[in-house]
Amino acid sequence: MLFLGLDIGTSAVKAVIVDDKEAVLAESEQPLSLSRPGPGLSEQNADDWIAAIETILTRWQAEQPALLAAVEGIGLSGQMHGSVCLDAEDRPLAPVILWNDGRAAAEAAELNRDHPDLAWRLGVPAMPGFTAPKLLWLARHRPELRARLRRVLLPKDYVRLWLTGEHVSEMSDAAGSWWLDQAERDWSDAALAASGVERSQMPRLIEGTEVSGGLRPALAARLGLKPGIPVAGGAGDAMAGAIGIGAIADGAFLSLGTSGQFFVPSTEYRPLPDKFLHTFCHAVPGHWVQMAALLNGASCLAWAAGLVGEPIEKLLAEVAALPPGPGRVLFLPYLAGERTPHNDAEATGLFAGMTGATGKAELIRAVLEGVAFSFADAATCLAEAGTELSEAAVIGGGARSPLWVQLLADVLGLRLLRYRGGEKGPAFGAARLARSATSGEPIGAIATKPPILDIAEPRPELTAAYADRIAAFRRLYQAEKAAR
Repeated sequence: MLFLGLDIGTSAVKAVIVDDKEAVLAESEQPLSLSRPGPGLSEQNADDWIAAIETILTRWQAEQPALLAAVEGIGLSGQMHGSVCLDAEDRPLAPVILWNDGRAAAEAAELNRDHPDLAWRLGVPAMPGFTAPKLLWLARHRPELRARLRRVLLPKDYVRLWLTGEHVSEMSDAAGSWWLDQAERDWSDAALAASGVERSQMPRLIEGTEVSGGLRPALAARLGLKPGIPVAGGAGDAMAGAIGIGAIADGAFLSLGTSGQFFVPSTEYRPLPDKFLHTFCHAVPGHWVQMAALLNGASCLAWAAGLVGEPIEKLLAEVAALPPGPGRVLFLPYLAGERTPHNDAEATGLFAGMTGATGKAELIRAVLEGVAFSFADAATCLAEAGTELSEAAVIGGGARSPLWVQLLADVLGLRLLRYRGGEKGPAFGAARLARSATSGEPIGAIATKPPILDIAEPRPELTAAYADRIAAFRRLYQAEKAAR
């Protein structure tokens, strides 16, 4: 049996076809564009996700039609928190406001002020990137659009609507909306009322391992797939990444994609909203996660490479030629604000410590270190929540760089594992969820840990040297905040 996993990312749609022995038989990605119509704003057109999927599947249909025709189930993963606002005909009312958009900061602050107890039920205080504050913003700033709203979906669930015609979400993605009661695994009537949304405007909820609907026959015929094959509930991208590397009840990992997450699964719901840790439902029934969410991950490296106009691979090679250990230049990576540990939508990026002798390799090293220092802040928050770690896995596009993984190991003082195929995490995890939903196999039996590719051991002398730079990094953020 073959299974298709689709991951609706911010920078690209990724797709894999996996067999029941977990061999990846096909993989592809299609880039996506991002619109920034103003400071702190971030949007995408929902139909661009559909077009990207069609591009990939049409290409596969031409090149290997038998493979597509043999697919028995589809799983979905996607960027979380985006507000896909639909009209009565299920068409988007406007571009989707994304997870890294800060326009709803005032509305998030108002929700926290007026409903302080909800954070313990919803897993975290309201933050600007979440879906609920955006609906309040829409009512105040675009009332004509808000009046036409009939349904709210999350990004991957808009793709589901296209595939199946069903309005459905699942627990792990819904967890990031600030509308889900995490312990009850159901919409919170209090949170819906606080943001002026009705249950009738919300999708039906299922678990990630359940079937949400069947593939529409007309679409199946056009794309070379079997009609009616099951589409699984799927997962938010971080949780799908966890399924991809077998992190269900244990197995902490760092996800180094466009954004970043430090992720620890559990069989208990243990919220700690005071530290801005996200305690959310996992994509597996009866499981939850603690997650430090960072708005700036590998996107910082892509931004810096774009500024200097050179390929990332060449820049990383130049950094590798530098002496190991901390550089003189510090970089605040808050190009899109930050969540854990600051919940500060207005935080900005900053280079400090440059001289006339500073070259591009030193700047790129500072970017790598700045993102690593953000993960150090996340690790501190997890430790304060009682989660002590000695090792973790690394997944996501940034995990392709052994240099960056070693630097992270040195900064964090953690043993870091890379798994084979770890950079495909969310799409691969989505395919695993498709298999569970289609075959009825328990996800725990499917979602085993992949083979280890390599291990980065922390170098104690560098961990000690980086400790002083982490302290300077934290002081730099305080200085940036005071200067606004």
